[in-house]
Amino acid sequence: MNLLASVRHGAKSFAWFMRGVMGEDAYDKYKAHHEAHDESIHDPDAAACSGPVMMTEREFWRDQTDRQDINPQGRCC
Repeated sequence: MNLLASVRHGAKSFAWFMRGVMGEDAYDKYKAHHEAHDESIHDPDAAACSGPVMMTEREFWRDQTDRQDINPQGRCC
C-alpha cells in the first residue's frame, strides 16, 4: 500500500507541474488574485474605482485567446 500511495502522490505532483507548464492553471491563478485583491467587499467606496468584475472561466479563456491573437509572443503553436 505504501508503494501505491507513493506512486499516486508522484503522479499527482507531475500532473500539477504539467498544468503549470502548459498554462492550464491560469484561470485558477486569476481567480485567486482577483479574490485576494477584491477591496470592494471590505470598502463600499472602493467599488466605484475597482477593476472589472471577475470574469467567468469561459470569458477568461476567450479574453486570453483574444489577447494572444492581438499580441503574439513566442509560443509553440
